[in-house]
Amino acid sequence: MEKLRKIVSALINPETILYLVFGVLTTAVNIGLYGLLREALHWPLMLSNTLAWVASVLFAFLTNKTLVFRSKSFEKKLLFKETVLFFAARLFSLGVDSLGMWIWVGVCHGNDWAAKITMNVVVIVLNYILSKLFIFKKKG
Repeated sequence: MEKLRKIVSALINPETILYLVFGVLTTAVNIGLYGLLREALHWPLMLSNTLAWVASVLFAFLTNKTLVFRSKSFEKKLLFKETVLFFAARLFSLGVDSLGMWIWVGVCHGNDWAAKITMNVVVIVLNYILSKLFIFKKKG
């Protein structure tokens, strides 16, 4: 029972709750912009997906840095490091997202909305792990 409590407290804490809240908002930015570009403007799948990603990553960086992981320092060296690592990790997750979209929609001819939502769940989990372990890790 004690092991279960430790697991629950590791998963349910202010940081993970904030990450989920801002993850949902980041996803809303991503999906909302994707819908506008793809459905309203009839832009191509991959262009819509990539532009939606760029906007959501900018939003995510600001909220993750200041509100979730509370990396308040804007000292140039640290800010540069965090920015480079954050965008590198997000480029990796963009690749995962795009590959999933391409396989699901382009190869398997599945529904692009089902693919988009599913891939966003995968990306949220992947991004949390990368942010927690490599980008905004606490010193000491």
